[in-house]
Amino acid sequence: MKSYVKFLMIALGSSAISLSSAFAAEVPPSFADLVEKLTPAVVNISSTQKTKGMQPGMQMFEMPPGAEVPEEFRQFFEQFNKLNGGQKPTEREVYSLGSGFIIDENGYIATNNHVIADAEEVNVILSDDTKLKAKVIGRDTKTDLALLKVDAGKKLPFVMLGDSDASRVGDWVITIGNPYGLGGTVTAGIISARARNLNAGPFDDFIQTDAAINRGNSGGPMFNMKGEVIGINTAIFSPSGGSIGIGFAVPMAMAKPVLMQLKTTGHIDRGWLGVRIEHVNDEIADSVGLKKVYGALVMEVAKGSPSDKAGIVAGDIITSYDGKEIKEMRNLPLMVADTKIGKPVPIELWRNGQIKTVQVKIGEMKEDKETATENASEGKEQNAESAPKGKPVLGLSLSVLGSEERERHGLSADVKGVIITNIKPDSAALKRGLQAGDVITQIGDTLVSSPTDVSNAVASARKAGHKYVLLRIFRDKEAVFATLPLEEK
Repeated sequence: MKSYVKFLMIALGSSAISLSSAFAAEVPPSFADLVEKLTPAVVNISSTQKTKGMQPGMQMFEMPPGAEVPEEFRQFFEQFNKLNGGQKPTEREVYSLGSGFIIDENGYIATNNHVIADAEEVNVILSDDTKLKAKVIGRDTKTDLALLKVDAGKKLPFVMLGDSDASRVGDWVITIGNPYGLGGTVTAGIISARARNLNAGPFDDFIQTDAAINRGNSGGPMFNMKGEVIGINTAIFSPSGGSIGIGFAVPMAMAKPVLMQLKTTGHIDRGWLGVRIEHVNDEIADSVGLKKVYGALVMEVAKGSPSDKAGIVAGDIITSYDGKEIKEMRNLPLMVADTKIGKPVPIELWRNGQIKTVQVKIGEMKEDKETATENASEGKEQNAESAPKGKPVLGLSLSVLGSEERERHGLSADVKGVIITNIKPDSAALKRGLQAGDVITQIGDTLVSSPTDVSNAVASARKAGHKYVLLRIFRDKEAVFATLPLEEK
């Protein structure tokens, strides 16, 4: 037995040595040659904003108009302000530092939008310390990208934009930037993860790296070992404000089309579907009869939007877009945004227990577009006195929505459904955040207008073998979805 254990240890040790030798050959002995080639195309960016505030070290006390302040305090405030020269808030300049990189010889420079946001003046410092005033060609707040241009009077060194989709977790990367205003600083690491969602916007798809990224690195390039830019350093996760080995970059697969469009037109045109969507989880999938968890749940449909015209309604689950399966909800906004405006696109929906296909003509996204709540059902208005109340369902006491209830809860005539008047203590409904005053507008695919409608929809869900039921609720002028277990524990 001892000899067997000894043999096993030797075998594992030999395997480890051979594997180590194999991988060691792929580790570059030095990044110096690559860095020397790339550094001239990386720039430092400084921007100037004007803001109001006191001079450093000064503070002024002011009493609000009409305030009753004791005389001794008033004298103290006046004396304090007099000693400080009657200092008033003054307009002063604030400087921000960041990074960027040249993408063509004519002086076009890519960076983050937050590096130059609200700037009155933007300056670029080249690797040879030449300082140039930059013009903002365009910006995109949704991806936090911006394109600048400088006139150097000569051709400038530039870097190539690579294919971030070809990069894998574990690949080596190099970042070059201007952390804390120190100037060109090089760090190296690996790709730690792909497709990170930071809830920073509708198009989150970040590359995560352990290469040190600090304040001032924003807008700088992330290179692969070919010297191609595969990402734009944008954010860090840090309780202290400094690098702890968790940095994020916008992948070039997303950034390149944005930069090219900014270069051509100065603005971004994106496709627009006109829906507000949510993740599909296990409970939602069960409640509507989906065999697997995928797709995007439609929360709201904007009136007059492409989705509205195509017949998409709240409660639908979009499972496929233009022939591509929606594996996760966040995949859909990226697909729609990249679609040519006016293009007819087939969309598959899960509705009433089956797949339905609709054709949607993609619209143009505008910054001021808002999603409107759909009317849930049609019906005659009733007063609270005559509004019937049904037997509690799933721990919920329900009533028809009457005029008195509308006035009490600030509900317009457009809101149709059944109002929750009370919730059983310790029920699943209470634990899952449902509230008295919530209006149930839909159960699964069924629009409801009475407590009986709710009871019938719940009974149908039980008969179909579902463990959960999906409720569409109107609360605080917004539609939300909730799932409830059909059996109380």
